[in-house]
Amino acid sequence: MSDAVQSKALRVLFVIPGLPGGSSMVFARRQAESLVAQGLAVEVFDLRSRISPRVLWTEFLRFRRMVATFRPQVIHAHYGTMTAMFAVLASGKLPLMITYRGSDLNPLPSARRLRPAAGRLLSQLAALRASRIVCVSPQLRDRLWWGRDRATVLPSGVDANVFKPASQRDMRLRLGWHEQDRIVLFNAGGEGHNKRLDLAQAATGEAQRWEPALRLEVLDGKVPPDIIPAMMNAADCLLVTSDAEGSPTVVQEALATNLPIVSVDVGDIAERLQGVACSRIARRDAEALGRALVDVVTPPRRSDGRSRVPEFSSQRIAWELSQLYRDIARPSAAVQGI
Repeated sequence: MSDAVQSKALRVLFVIPGLPGGSSMVFARRQAESLVAQGLAVEVFDLRSRISPRVLWTEFLRFRRMVATFRPQVIHAHYGTMTAMFAVLASGKLPLMITYRGSDLNPLPSARRLRPAAGRLLSQLAALRASRIVCVSPQLRDRLWWGRDRATVLPSGVDANVFKPASQRDMRLRLGWHEQDRIVLFNAGGEGHNKRLDLAQAATGEAQRWEPALRLEVLDGKVPPDIIPAMMNAADCLLVTSDAEGSPTVVQEALATNLPIVSVDVGDIAERLQGVACSRIARRDAEALGRALVDVVTPPRRSDGRSRVPEFSSQRIAWELSQLYRDIARPSAAVQGI
C-alpha cells in the first residue's frame, strides 16, 4: 500500500498478547493481514507481559509512542484479561474494540486457581469501556455481565487459500508420516489442562484396541504455522476434548481442509459440525471418544466441511470487522485526548 493511500485508510491498532513470531495468536495476526487486504491500515502492538508491573509500565510507554506515531482511529484488543485492561488504561479516549476468545470469559474446570478468576474479572470490567465487543461464539457472548447490546458474534476467520484440501499421500511424504498410520491430530497449544491432553491420550488408547495403527499427533504450540495446513491434509481426524472453548480456529481450519473431526460438545463446535459428513460429537469420556475415532478413521475418508467456509472465511470476517470499525472510528484527529 502506498503512503498516499495508507494516509487515507482507516487506521486500526491491534493489541495482541505475547511475543511476536511463532504460532501464538497467529489467527489474530492473519486477521490483520486480511484487513490490510481490505484496504485498512493495521499495526500490531505485541504486549510482552501481562503479569510483570515493570514490563507493563515499559509497554505502556511504548504503546503511547506507537499511538502518537501511527495515530490509530480504533484500538482493537485481541483477548480479554490483562490484555483488554491494558488497552482500556492505555488507549485514552480512543474507540476501543475487544475480542473475547474463550478462556478470557469461560470458567475452566481444570484451572481452579485465583489467577484465571482474576483474569475473567478483568475481562468483564474491560467490557464496560469497550465501544464495541466481538465474541467468537454466542455462548461466549452470553457470559458477558454487561455490554451484550454492543456485542457481535464473529469467529476469527480462516484463509481458504491457505487452508484447502490437498493430496493426503503427498502431504505425508512431505512430513515423513507412514502411509498406513491412522493419525489423529490434537491441538494442545499452551493450554494443556484446558485442552485436556490427558483425555485425548486416553481416548486414543481406547481407539487403539480396535485400530492399532492409530496414533496421536500433538500440536504443542511450537509447530511452525505454515506447516499446519499440510498436517491437516495428512491427518485422518482432528480430536477436540477441551473443557471450555469459544469458537476454536483449529476446527474451522479442519473444516476448510475437509479433515474429519471428533469433538466433545464444547463452544460452538456442535453448530459448526451440524450436517458435516464424517464428523462426530461424542460424550466426554475416553471410551465414547475412542469409538467415535475408530468410526471416523475406519476406513479413512474426508469430510465435506469445506462447504461451510463461507460462514467463517477470513475475507468475510475482515469485511464485517471493517464495518464495525467504521461505526466507531474517530476522525483523523483521533489522537487528541490521548
